[in-house]
Amino acid sequence: MATATEQSKIKDSSYFSSRLRQNVDQLMDILSAGGLDNPLDAIEQCSYLLFLRLLTEKDEALASLDRRYKSIFSGPWARFSWGSFVTLAGDELFNVVHDAIEKLHELPGLMDTGKLLFSRATLKIRDLATLHTVVRSIDELDLAAHDGHDFKLDTYDYLLSKLSASSARGPFRTPRHIIDLVTALVDPQPGQRICDPACGTAEFLTSAFNHILRRHTKATDLKRGLTDGALLKPAQWKFLEQEAFTGFESNAGLVKLASFNLHLHQLEQAHIFELNPLTTGFGTYPGRLFDVMLGSHPFSSSMLDEDILPDLNYKLGTRATELLFLKWFIDHLAPNGRAGVIVPNGVLFEPANAAASLRQLLLMECDLQAVISFPNGVFTSNSGAAALIFQRGRSTRSVWFYDLRADGFSPDDQRTPVEANDIPDLLAKWPRREEGPNSHRVAMERIHENGWSLVADRYRPAATTVADQETPMDILNDVLKLESEIILRLNALLLQISGKK
Repeated sequence: MATATEQSKIKDSSYFSSRLRQNVDQLMDILSAGGLDNPLDAIEQCSYLLFLRLLTEKDEALASLDRRYKSIFSGPWARFSWGSFVTLAGDELFNVVHDAIEKLHELPGLMDTGKLLFSRATLKIRDLATLHTVVRSIDELDLAAHDGHDFKLDTYDYLLSKLSASSARGPFRTPRHIIDLVTALVDPQPGQRICDPACGTAEFLTSAFNHILRRHTKATDLKRGLTDGALLKPAQWKFLEQEAFTGFESNAGLVKLASFNLHLHQLEQAHIFELNPLTTGFGTYPGRLFDVMLGSHPFSSSMLDEDILPDLNYKLGTRATELLFLKWFIDHLAPNGRAGVIVPNGVLFEPANAAASLRQLLLMECDLQAVISFPNGVFTSNSGAAALIFQRGRSTRSVWFYDLRADGFSPDDQRTPVEANDIPDLLAKWPRREEGPNSHRVAMERIHENGWSLVADRYRPAATTVADQETPMDILNDVLKLESEIILRLNALLLQISGKK
């Protein structure tokens, strides 16, 4: 039972988060009315302005602590500090903000994430009144920490959630609680090199960072809502800040958002590259290996044969990006390295040679420890997805299947919070791979006998399926999953007939 003080802090935290969400909603409405109706563009412009404000505040704080400190906004750069233009309006404001955004990547002393954020940056808010209102709105945001809680992170995380309405992979954006679940199952540790080959806005990377901090924070501080990583040693901190995190992303706009997200998490030296690792190599394949790999590719698409790295596609012979993505994970995982990857359901059962061969490769070269099936509604624009948790170093002996039927949110497009949530049960059963109504273990031999299929229902014990105990939601979910599997199998068959695979 929470104490009165803890309950008060929870209430205050909810109040501040709710107020910030309202402010972010208003900010996005202002930008949309002003002509920026693409959420990716709107969030990019907010990121530029938020960065300028926070960099100025950090610069002023350092100056107040040390009289010898030389401001980063000195000389010709002084006009770009937040306080120098926040009170301006009209053309004067437009000209200063325009110049700041286009030139800031040249600012002496700017960290790598800042340079990446402002690389080829332009001001897209052309309406003067809108620009003035946006600058004032960002200036009025209460981003100070309250009771040790950093609301800057909450604000930006909520801002990134607006990408769900964007064409830039928005419908396939992985919800934060699902990202944190996969990260918890993989359990990254200090001193490990962590990679997301399709990092988007770097949410898997920041989740891994937060996970490590929580695991190295005193229990008493965690109870107070503080996550500071105080138990980490100096060498571990240095490695986290300089070496631990690598991300690849082919979308230039998402690279900018990723760089600012990492900046907010004090990971200014993380390694983010604007490229597609399925088409761009690093010396002799596979090149660099990673101890932990996290990522999500919950949709199906295809590439041109000539664009794919030959070594990646060797003996696979596919143009399906979801298969190539999983293959990249396997190839770049260091010995004893652990991975968590979200893939579309078709990867689990498609009969095509490439898909079946890849499942066999995964099971033979890695220890596939779990297949977690997600409920419909988690990803709004596909036919279902699942997470694969595996470790490099030995072949699979058995696979633990868990059918996550409820994730704490309604399965409709609104995704409102509900009581039904299997995630606590999953996490409780995970350490010992316990069986139950939603989970069961399957020996490698049975999977081999079934054509390397990783569909949980194929192996579900009959005793655990009792019709009169199923809820209407369970029945509907089962019907939707069956329908999705039928559609995917028919699509695969059509592709085979047409000779595209």
